[in-house]
Amino acid sequence: MVAPASVGSPRADIERDIREALRARETERLQTLRLLLADIKNKSIELGRDVDRGEFAALVRKGIKQRHEAAQQYEQGGRPELKDKELREAEHLERYLPAQASEEDLRRAIRELVAERGLHGPAAIGPVMKEMMKRFGGATDGATVNRVAREVLSESS
Repeated sequence: MVAPASVGSPRADIERDIREALRARETERLQTLRLLLADIKNKSIELGRDVDRGEFAALVRKGIKQRHEAAQQYEQGGRPELKDKELREAEHLERYLPAQASEEDLRRAIRELVAERGLHGPAAIGPVMKEMMKRFGGATDGATVNRVAREVLSESS
């Protein structure tokens, strides 16, 4: 399979992979990709344009998070087969995430930003989050940025 981060739009990548899943008769993967394609189309309609790579990564993360939450609920409800299905669907989606930035890279970038702008204390979380999400886009998630930013800002206080 060609890596999803290939040249072309995220939508085109998913459509291509749907065709592959159809030919291979991979029903679970096909169903997961069709749901992702629907999310992409809905977001495109909402935005009035095609989604970019960052927005695509956010949609994929949202899908993964939903499946992990569902898996947890199925586990609590004593439905291990449905939990396993949700986790497999999350794995199908994880293939579409860009390479993740390491926490050390993120920490280094936050330290540089804090020093450069003289930021400190809890009030600086907003500007740090905004800049890091813009800088790292789909290569990290907001929860990680928030946690690392709070750690770095508490060091500088």
